[in-house]
Amino acid sequence: MLPQWAALFVLVFARVGTLVMLLPGIGERFAPARVRLGLGLALTLVFLPFAGPLFKIDTGSGPSIVGALLVEIATGLTLGMSARLIVATLQTAGAVVAQDLQLSFAQTVDPTQGTQGAAIGNLLTIVGVTLIFVTDLHHLAISAIGASYTTMPPGVPPDTGDAATLILRTLASSFALAVKIAAPFAVFAIVFNVGLGMLARMMPALQVFFLAMPVTVMFGMLLLAAVIGVMMGGFLEEMGTFLRNLNGG
Repeated sequence: MLPQWAALFVLVFARVGTLVMLLPGIGERFAPARVRLGLGLALTLVFLPFAGPLFKIDTGSGPSIVGALLVEIATGLTLGMSARLIVATLQTAGAVVAQDLQLSFAQTVDPTQGTQGAAIGNLLTIVGVTLIFVTDLHHLAISAIGASYTTMPPGVPPDTGDAATLILRTLASSFALAVKIAAPFAVFAIVFNVGLGMLARMMPALQVFFLAMPVTVMFGMLLLAAVIGVMMGGFLEEMGTFLRNLNGG
């Protein structure tokens, strides 16, 4: 029985490990790789008793195991990348906000992706990931791993049409949420720039550029402090809805 259970453990770990590396909160890049690996192994042991018997393959056949392994990895990537698109909403919204506040030149390293990004976007991302743990949404993410064995049974390749639809709908929702989050700053930028244009026409000698930038940053930071709670509330609602849908709720 040992080779059979070893094969089932590898197959379950293929999906669980992929999802642990990608799901929000528990799969962030700044988390040490050993911690994520240990969590993936622990969750595999938790899910193995009920997920293992769902595999209807010949555990003694190498090609069958390899085929099932590829299916499990593809399933994990489909669900994990969809969840990762929701987290990317904050970086997209932050880039729009930085552009409106003339702070797009302020680039720092995004701790969740390891790439350069707008400082405001990185701030929103860090706050969003922190709130995922504060509001216990990471419990929904872990529960979604177990629920995936019901919604997407082992050994059945993800339908390419359904997978594409899921990713495209999530991408559309992500961009729509980013626009909603950044909407107050877009309105502020339009009103402020129109006012500066009128001021420049009435007072041609006024150095509008040197006046505009510090005032934009000052009022932009005040606006950010005033609406960041609403921004994060919209993000958490969207993330919660997505994870509950993965759980079949």
